[in-house]
Amino acid sequence: MASTFQRDKVNLVFTAMDSDGDGILREDDFAALARRWASVRVAGDEDRLIAIMHGWWSTLAARSRDPESVAVDDVLTVVDLLGQMPGAVTATAEAMFEAVDEDGDGRISPVEYRLMIEAWNGRPTDTSDAFARLDLDGDGIISRSEFAQHWREFWAGDDPAAPGTYVFGTPRAA
Repeated sequence: MASTFQRDKVNLVFTAMDSDGDGILREDDFAALARRWASVRVAGDEDRLIAIMHGWWSTLAARSRDPESVAVDDVLTVVDLLGQMPGAVTATAEAMFEAVDEDGDGRISPVEYRLMIEAWNGRPTDTSDAFARLDLDGDGIISRSEFAQHWREFWAGDDPAAPGTYVFGTPRAA
């Protein structure tokens, strides 16, 4: 069962993805996120981003009580399983890393990170504090291994002090 802290983290992402604010995610919400993200990226990324978002939608819809809509409790059901599925979490982290690393240099720059967060939020967002927290070695970039660690901390972790807690912003309980 997800903790209150995990629920707060998931709500942060869920609310950003719920484009019409009705408290339910539908496939259209995932497509809208992909379009927002593609709009701030180089041309040609939309198909890849739509594929990633569709993969997330498929995973959540398959575990949902209603395959046409996903409630926050449905997402939490999947989150509860992630600790037992490290391979799936790592694979998702890899796909997301590739999507965020716009120039394909194997590193996420502060600008690339900000663009991802702004696409998720649908508004301009100051990400400098979060980026500094996520850049574990202080070299000015988020490496593939740092990103994978943070992804696991966010989705499968329950530690408010973990840097990955802040991948999508600051949860209420942090």
